[in-house]
Amino acid sequence: MFERFTEAARETVVAATDEARELHHSSVGTEHLLLAALRQTGDPSAAVLIDAGLDLETARAAVRRLLGEGDRAQALASIGVDLDAVREAVESVFGEGALDAPAVQEPRRRGWFRSGSVSFGRAPFTPRARKALELSLRESLQLRSGRIGVGHLLLGVIREGEGLGVKVIADHGLDLAAVRSAIEGALATGSG
Repeated sequence: MFERFTEAARETVVAATDEARELHHSSVGTEHLLLAALRQTGDPSAAVLIDAGLDLETARAAVRRLLGEGDRAQALASIGVDLDAVREAVESVFGEGALDAPAVQEPRRRGWFRSGSVSFGRAPFTPRARKALELSLRESLQLRSGRIGVGHLLLGVIREGEGLGVKVIADHGLDLAAVRSAIEGALATGSG
């Protein structure tokens, strides 16, 4: 399925893993797919949300409010350790990214969703995120697009309907049907 993704959509899926890592979350959810799509500021489908006031920083703040900074950060904060201060101190001595885990080469699996997780060497995708990715293919087929773009990923997040990605959109006061329609319009022009 990944071969059907546009370059921007591939970057979005990989960036979702980066978003999860940056927020210290142990898995990639629909909220991380949303955040990664919002990184694509030049994409007309992402612009639908950005123009409605749901930009990357606003969405990231909403995700932090809903999930926090992840289990490690919460556990350390509860005993008085500021993880950001530790990271800053270590990176000042050893260089930026010194605490980041090296990318692990996963064994190649037959089929994109085999063995229950897709990891790209980082956090595994949640069942809701995998479902949103599968639904992005269905959205592409239904719209006769031939390729899966950023807009199809966003439609997959919306169609999945129960993940935190759609909650962030709805909590921002956006009508999901109107957002869906606007994204479909952006895709119809061939630019999303």
